[in-house]
Amino acid sequence: MKLQEMREKSAEELQNAITDWKKDLFNYKLQLSTNKLENTALISKTKKLIAQAKTILKQKEV
Repeated sequence: MKLQEMREKSAEELQNAITDWKKDLFNYKLQLSTNKLENTALISKTKKLIAQAKTILKQKEV
């Protein structure tokens, strides 16, 4: 998801997206620990998405 798309979403939609990304991140970490994750870049990309969404939420509060 691009930053512009995130900015267009409502706060509730962003919260739902963050929850989904956190679930994905947890699954990626489990797969990594069992050596089943082929693309390890998914972990850092998911963390980045979560951080961006949280930043946009804070900006919308102000």
